[in-house]
Amino acid sequence: MSEKNIKEIQACARKTSIGGQALLEGIMMRGPKKTAMAVRNPEGEIVLEKWDTKISKRSKFFKLPIIRGVFGFIDSMTMGYKCLMRSAEIAGLEEEEPKKPKKSKKGEEKAEAPAVAEVTEESKETEAVEQEIKQEKEEPAEKAEEKKEEKSSSALMTGIMIVASVLGVVLAVFLFIMLPTLLFGWLSGLMPFLKPESTAAASLIKSVFEGILRIAVLIAYMSLVSLMKDIRRTFQYHGAEHKTIFCYENGLELTVENVRKQRRFHPRCGTSFLILMLLVGMFISFFIDPLFILTLGYVPHALIRTLIKLLLLPITMGIGYELIKLAGRHQNWFTRIISAPGMWLQHLTVFEPTDDMIECAITAFVEVIPEDKSDNY
Repeated sequence: MSEKNIKEIQACARKTSIGGQALLEGIMMRGPKKTAMAVRNPEGEIVLEKWDTKISKRSKFFKLPIIRGVFGFIDSMTMGYKCLMRSAEIAGLEEEEPKKPKKSKKGEEKAEAPAVAEVTEESKETEAVEQEIKQEKEEPAEKAEEKKEEKSSSALMTGIMIVASVLGVVLAVFLFIMLPTLLFGWLSGLMPFLKPESTAAASLIKSVFEGILRIAVLIAYMSLVSLMKDIRRTFQYHGAEHKTIFCYENGLELTVENVRKQRRFHPRCGTSFLILMLLVGMFISFFIDPLFILTLGYVPHALIRTLIKLLLLPITMGIGYELIKLAGRHQNWFTRIISAPGMWLQHLTVFEPTDDMIECAITAFVEVIPEDKSDNY
């Protein structure tokens, strides 16, 4: 790239608040006003669905520092889960293996325009009503009975997914909060040097030990799931999401050619947020024992310490969010330091995408770009 081109890119470079999430055979992009998801169906067509971003209509209280991080995290998890389930339906993964779309050749200057089947909230509602009327007129009693059985089966599957989600949260709490605390208590009984007489030193060692173990669990988990074929494809879509956002931030036209050249590691990635939460949690836990000794005169039991960490989780989320936001906005020595662990961990969760994946990312992204530039970060 010539020096002139570099200067042109730097002149129009900007930061955007638009973010996204990799789905099953697709991508969801979320802007300040609109949210869109583009998913490949079994025929290789891109199915586009879009709707209003409801978070933009919330009161100012939910946009206050720290508080916005907590509600933003919950909102992102809820929306992400719904989109993930919907992408599985569109991709046909609930019924059969999807037909893999033909990949564009890397050497091509321009990729063929993908076939896009656009679905809006209004069109979905109209289609559902029309289908219901048609079924009422044409379906015999036997098919009506089959429909009832399908609804019952769907409700059962929803119940199973809810239970699985709850169990997943319980497992995460055990692995990342309870296990490190219990393990340290057991090891400190065998190794006295882990529990020095100085309260400050003992609290520091405990916090560092628990924090390192949590990070080790996270790295091990990410490494293992990345070996799965379907998860690896999802991580490739993750790369397409990052590259598309970078292309837009660099002021370049959103084409497959331009997006392919971008970096795949982004400072505002959810992976970076996870590891920052662990590091912030490590720092906060350092003060638990000293504060207990100063106020109550004793060191808290391991279970009480675990409960306190759970209660402090919203604060940890809020601080982690603010740090991620800061890293996305500014480039200096401090933001590079706080971004470094997350950028390293992205080597396990963000892979190079194929051209057809980039097409999905572009299709979703262009739908959420606001005309009034309200996405300025």
